[in-house]
Amino acid sequence: MAAISAIIITRNEAHNIAACIDSLRCCDEVIVLDSGSTDATCALAAQRGARVAHTADWPGFGPQKNRALALATRDWVLSIDADERLTPELADEIARTVAGAPSFNAYAIPRLSRYCGQYMRHGDWNPDLVVRLFRRTQARFSDDIVHETLCAEGPRGRLRGTLLHDSFRDLDEVLDKLNAYSRAGALKMHARGRRGGVGRAVLHGAWTFVRGYVLRLGWLDGRLGFVLAVSNAQGAYYRYLKLWLLQRAA
Repeated sequence: MAAISAIIITRNEAHNIAACIDSLRCCDEVIVLDSGSTDATCALAAQRGARVAHTADWPGFGPQKNRALALATRDWVLSIDADERLTPELADEIARTVAGAPSFNAYAIPRLSRYCGQYMRHGDWNPDLVVRLFRRTQARFSDDIVHETLCAEGPRGRLRGTLLHDSFRDLDEVLDKLNAYSRAGALKMHARGRRGGVGRAVLHGAWTFVRGYVLRLGWLDGRLGFVLAVSNAQGAYYRYLKLWLLQRAA
């Protein structure tokens, strides 16, 4: 079996964690780092053979993933979110890649995301390449509290298999995450000295809609393609508006 550690950070992912772990047949170690779940996430993960660890605080996505990475023991690491799944074809490809003589220290994987029950094949969500497979000693995550990136040495390869992402189950989840992510994004930009404003919020929101729905053909995903483009535009609008309000309060 390939020498791969899977790392997953969780909080209240009982509805996702079992299917995620079940898809990781290419990994011989699964680590779940939980930050205060109040549901059955940890119990379900342990039942499926995962090593479950806990943190009392939440430092943000990047720092938390680095904590999980520090717990990994295998030569290669697969970072996966609880709402993601490996297809059988992707699991086989990962195992073959690591078992051979890998040419790269990190590999990007095409991700297909589902929005309110529909996989989105156009717009801002597709194509969506995410770097998730990497040599443990050659990479770490950025310290960003949201939209973290994997910093790996050298060029990156690309796998062909698909990573499935059950991103938003319903509109309530869309709105909850829109609020949380727009605030985290505003804090991230504020820390970097970026400037917001009402005008900038409107322009960024409008551009996000036009880019996703028109230029990147989001309209081909039907009515939900329009809904996704609107919610992405709202995310950009509120991110810059919250950044402006942070500036006013400083």
